[in-house]
Amino acid sequence: MGQLVYLDNAATTQLHPDVWKEMTPYFTEFYGNPSSIYRFAQTSSQAVENAREEIAAMIGAKPSEIYFTGGGSESDNWALKIIAETYRSKGNHIITSSIEHHAVLHTCQYLEKQGFDVTYLSVNEQGIIDLDQLKQSIRPDTILISIMAANNEIGTIQPIAGIGQIAKEFGVFFHTDAVQAFGHIPLNAEEMNIDLMSASAHKIHGPKGVGFLYVRTSVKLPPLIHGGAQERGKRAGTQSGRSLWELWYCWICCSGKTCSRSHERDDRIRERTAGLSDRKD
Repeated sequence: MGQLVYLDNAATTQLHPDVWKEMTPYFTEFYGNPSSIYRFAQTSSQAVENAREEIAAMIGAKPSEIYFTGGGSESDNWALKIIAETYRSKGNHIITSSIEHHAVLHTCQYLEKQGFDVTYLSVNEQGIIDLDQLKQSIRPDTILISIMAANNEIGTIQPIAGIGQIAKEFGVFFHTDAVQAFGHIPLNAEEMNIDLMSASAHKIHGPKGVGFLYVRTSVKLPPLIHGGAQERGKRAGTQSGRSLWELWYCWICCSGKTCSRSHERDDRIRERTAGLSDRKD
């Protein structure tokens, strides 16, 4: 059998060997419950908070605005549902695009059954939304715009800063599904006027089953899971093993080693594929 050539990194990536090496001690040595108050457990707790600080710095956010989750789909669900349910008194209209990930599209369909009105923006031949159409779709009862940063099927990068500016201009919350973009292209929540952002580790050579949701401080955030003080009382559940995943999720993105290699690789791909969309043969 020949050597496998894996070409589906948009679906998932191989865990980086360095990440696995650095993860191992948290399985066998530093396995304390991060929520416990004794010294042994504080190693795990500090790992979680270090990861939170580094990820926040990477996207221009505060550590207190980063909430660790079980992955991108959970983050998307949480983002859309908290805005819909918390701000329903201000309106019931949501805007998204027709090419979002199912984590967003199916959540929107669920919300439609709950009485919300959802506008699905069309895209051009390159998969990009029209900002003028977005403006025209905003209504007095619009409470949320949810547009992915980069598409998981065709790789389209949306004009996130432009969308954020429009959302800010009209006083509408802006969520972006950045699962395919985080760690690959620059994202700054403050500069791009992003109110909520979803991301996942396994798309960038981290482990499966961990992601984060960025939520701007001004956004009201009810708990997703009750029963504990983890994630500042918003998402209960013992972190334990997840603490190391969260730490190395941050490490693989923020150490500069993998991130710089990722950007160099992406630049090479863009150079090699430039103009292919214009070919007729």
